[in-house]
Amino acid sequence: MSGPFDALRTRLHEAAAAFADGPGALEGILLGMVDDVDHAMREPMEIFPVCHHSPASAVAMARRLREKQPKVVYLELCEDMAPLLTELRNCRLPVAVQAFASEVEGFPAEWAPLSVVAPITEASAEYQAIAYALDTPGVELVLVDRSADHVFQWQQPETTPTDEDALHGDAIGVEIGDLRPRFAELEEHLLHHGKVRHWSEWWHQYVELPLGDSDHDTYRQVMFLIGSLFRRLAPGDPQRVRVDEDRERHMWTRMREHLAATGTDPADCLYVCGAFHAASRVAEFGVRGTDGFEISPRSASKWQYGLIPSSHAAIEAQFGLAAGSVSIAATEWAKNQRRTKVKPFQLAGQAGGRKAKKPVPPPAPVPEVAAMDQLSGFLRRPPVLDSLDEAELLGWSVEIVRAARRNGYLASTADAIAVFETSILLAGMRDRARPTPYDFQDAAITCIEKDVVPGRRDVGRLVEIMMGGDRIGQVGYDALPPLARDVHDRLAPLNLKLQQRGVQRALLDIAAHPELEPCSDLLWMLRYLMPHGAARPIMGERRLGERPIQESWDLAIGTHQRSLIELGYEGVSIEQVLEQRLRRAAYDPQATTARVLEAVEDATRYLHSPRLGGELGTHALEVLARERTVDGAPEVLRRVRRLLAYYRTSEPTLPSWIESFVRTGYAHYCTLLPMAFTEEDATVDQVAAMLGFLVSMESLALSLGCDRTQLELAVAQSHPEEPSKVALLWAAQVQLGRLSRAELRARCDDLLGNPLALPSYPRYLNGFVHALEPAPGLVDFVVEAMSNAFARLPDPLLLPWLPILITTLRSRGAQLVPLLIREAGRVFPGRLATLDEWVPPWHAQPELAPARAATGKGAALLAAHPATCDAMARLLGCAGSWQVAPAGAALLEEYPDTVMALEDLLAT
Repeated sequence: MSGPFDALRTRLHEAAAAFADGPGALEGILLGMVDDVDHAMREPMEIFPVCHHSPASAVAMARRLREKQPKVVYLELCEDMAPLLTELRNCRLPVAVQAFASEVEGFPAEWAPLSVVAPITEASAEYQAIAYALDTPGVELVLVDRSADHVFQWQQPETTPTDEDALHGDAIGVEIGDLRPRFAELEEHLLHHGKVRHWSEWWHQYVELPLGDSDHDTYRQVMFLIGSLFRRLAPGDPQRVRVDEDRERHMWTRMREHLAATGTDPADCLYVCGAFHAASRVAEFGVRGTDGFEISPRSASKWQYGLIPSSHAAIEAQFGLAAGSVSIAATEWAKNQRRTKVKPFQLAGQAGGRKAKKPVPPPAPVPEVAAMDQLSGFLRRPPVLDSLDEAELLGWSVEIVRAARRNGYLASTADAIAVFETSILLAGMRDRARPTPYDFQDAAITCIEKDVVPGRRDVGRLVEIMMGGDRIGQVGYDALPPLARDVHDRLAPLNLKLQQRGVQRALLDIAAHPELEPCSDLLWMLRYLMPHGAARPIMGERRLGERPIQESWDLAIGTHQRSLIELGYEGVSIEQVLEQRLRRAAYDPQATTARVLEAVEDATRYLHSPRLGGELGTHALEVLARERTVDGAPEVLRRVRRLLAYYRTSEPTLPSWIESFVRTGYAHYCTLLPMAFTEEDATVDQVAAMLGFLVSMESLALSLGCDRTQLELAVAQSHPEEPSKVALLWAAQVQLGRLSRAELRARCDDLLGNPLALPSYPRYLNGFVHALEPAPGLVDFVVEAMSNAFARLPDPLLLPWLPILITTLRSRGAQLVPLLIREAGRVFPGRLATLDEWVPPWHAQPELAPARAATGKGAALLAAHPATCDAMARLLGCAGSWQVAPAGAALLEEYPDTVMALEDLLAT
């Protein structure tokens, strides 16, 4: 039986024999492509193949919708996104339809959160189909592609794709009409022989421009042919092939289900899908296909849906397109409308669109005719040079010179002429009938940029801006989730245009306008939850127990609209989302005690919630009991001190959880202290923080039932070897009264007098500096020890130690530096003239007399003032009379036990 493509098959058979030295694999591919086109054209339901963000597809779609006026439009888009499409009226394109799941069930936990986006631009065929279906009475729009949940169900765990860009983030992109070839060698071959740099330029030159003026049958057959080519030459990845075929089975199954349920005639339907899927060979293809495909149920994950702002740059990054290609497509879309006089469809009330005109009666439907072979003529037709393109190129050349001047380039009229001629030259060298925007961009860079970029933008970027720039969409207020609308309503007293992109300054004089305090509370929560820059405080801070007086903020909420919308997927209010985030952080299996205490502090500071603070504080107690390391001791100490200071000043009594925390922490750190002193992994800062907790919390811990013996035993069992920890232990012994200052000073003098100990002396000083955490009363001794070190240590030891000292003081500056500076200011002379005569206080102290001399002086003092002695005795409850103290042999006879002990001591 003869068909419309028999002549084309004959020519391709001859071409295969000529180029491949006989029929073979090449002939099979070429003839198979024609069979695919014939197969798709014979389908009773009209298949409309498209390429995403293709102006030619958009023009062909608008033209065909007005001709055919289908009653049902089947669209290749996630079926669960259908309810969102009506909200496109409240947005300014481009935007992306998003499915988002933060609570993941049935998928690996490391995938969370799950996100799927489908960008929509004005220059896209699917937007034309959506606008037609939603604004035409009696027309039904049915989404037939797999759901967002199935996108992840059908994805291999180790191959889950994620892309980073400014607006779409970690999301899997769903693109209608993905026609980029997956066969790397094919793409390289096309780029090389097409004399283009990237795939976007190849598509623009060899598909977009030729199809811009083609009729409906030619458009469909060419798109079927291209889709078949890429499908047959795609790499044989079984996983990718299975997913592609399952998507096609899913879509045809959904369409037949809808046809059976509604009784719609397939001739009144239009199936819009990517050209890659249009000529499918699965058994379920077509309205007469088999019904053997079973669609699995969705997982238990909770999916949220909404619209997020998108941009040309975000779409290019999401789908690997060349920079500026989507902007060039938007320019071509406007150009095609003027040239073809095709009136596009647009949703009524579309934000950012043209004002709606009076409805024009639709043209009478064109009767259907049998499809003829249009491929042969299209493939043999040479490109035609349009004279209008030269005028357009001249306008581009003048405009890029003007833009270059504004950005600091020394461009002139001669450069405009050079760009014009070079564009034509490049197009000729690349076998093109007319220069494309990409040829013009190369010419502009060659003729204007030279080797210097005087401003922030290079010429390539200037060309992209001139071609339309990075257009950024916006989601309207009515299309925002309840949380985002609530944020806008609560910030209304600031009188700012929060929907507007860019940075705006907000000034809050809360002392004069107390009604602005709720705005301040909300801004601090937004600062915590949203990315950096969305809400940035310039003046003012939020501390525990303090009330705001005046604040200044830089707000860019419109710029970060996507982040605000995704907060709406997590809850109905900003407070609910913040509480969920704090709980999630505190109950994370990897959360440390310091991290849980941070959540307690944030709950108190931002939410003013004693209930949540108490719950998280109780959990912090459990986490502390499980910890077996001291890594977080410094942070734990700082946060517990802040919380204690807050509760003591703002609450009548301490919460029960913090009393339990202090009691448990005292016993916990006493247990770990000996091990921390000897372990190499425990730093001196961490050990000092443990001692700081034990010493500073001691009075409270003892009042709660702890025993000071625990600390004394822990210090007695500590036997460090590292010099800085040894110094820290000495400081702890002084704090506990187990070591006198005189003995500590003597040990330091011994170290300075021992040549073998001198190299390690700076490390002892490092320990003394850290000892100010548990024993701030030793600050005078630390100043003395550091002064002696500067005076007596040789330069080869002193100079390498100075950077360590500086970094130590810098890391602990808020606690240690003020103490040292205050003590140094008290000890050292205030004037340079008195420095030569200045004697350090520790050198001016009198030498300690022998014990016997001290005893003698004390007895003489008492004898000289008997009345004072009697008064003190009566006060202390002592009774007795004055006696003459024995001396010499009489004294020894009176105390024989002491004599025997002295003899034993001397004998040893």
